[in-house]
Amino acid sequence: MTDLPPTGAHHDGPVQLYLDLLKRCVTNVIYQDPPISPPWVPQTPFDLEARVDGLDCPSQAHTMVGFARLDNLRELTERVLRDGVPGDFLEAGVGRGGAMIFLRGVLKAYGVADRRVWLADSFQGFPEPPAEARYQLRDVYPELAGEADEGRRQAAEAMKALFLRGGSADDVRENFRRYDLLDEQVRLLPGWLADTLPTAAVQRLAILRVDNDLYDSTYLTLEHLYPRVSPGGYVVVDDYHFLDECRQAVHDYLKATGEPEPELITIDRCGVYWRRES
Repeated sequence: MTDLPPTGAHHDGPVQLYLDLLKRCVTNVIYQDPPISPPWVPQTPFDLEARVDGLDCPSQAHTMVGFARLDNLRELTERVLRDGVPGDFLEAGVGRGGAMIFLRGVLKAYGVADRRVWLADSFQGFPEPPAEARYQLRDVYPELAGEADEGRRQAAEAMKALFLRGGSADDVRENFRRYDLLDEQVRLLPGWLADTLPTAAVQRLAILRVDNDLYDSTYLTLEHLYPRVSPGGYVVVDDYHFLDECRQAVHDYLKATGEPEPELITIDRCGVYWRRES
């Protein structure tokens, strides 16, 4: 395995150059695809700052998480490798696969061949939320607040479908293949999380990345997978600061464990992470 740099130290060697380019590719700041715009407004032009900050909805890029969350994912991966924390890496809520493409690239760059990258997703969009769910389209798109007409609601559903386009299991595999990162270390867990996670062949995790958006999916992921996170491993929650119900699910689960709540560290305007101590 290629030697890891000291914590926080990255130099302009081949590994750094490769991973920096990979980050720019999965976010597509190279060709700068425009974001998906709500159908009722003109096409929004590409905004480099928004893409770097992970605050737009790319039409083509393989991830929307931005540079800070990708840099954090790399740093945490290097930490668990450096510290010898046992376990694989899993993301629940995959989208187009870009974040885990990047993580797989980190493992490839350091010659790590004995850990798997798991991708858990329905690969068919979001489940229908219960009628009483706190998360509603109007929470994300203020244009839908109040007495929005049915046409706009249908338009918002169409926009969500456009974002998820390219997120089928076959599409995600193809995205990995395009980076020459599809191999036996990449494992997909297709299906609703309630069906796949309880019996998933995942023994231990060094990093669990949660990007489910919805309350039930976030809680369920933590319920079934947090106990498998190794001491010294990390949990990353992508939309903690962005979606109220995601944040509520995190605290409800941590409270239910009866353990002292860990220190949650902010990554950017959306994500947080914490280290599992025991």
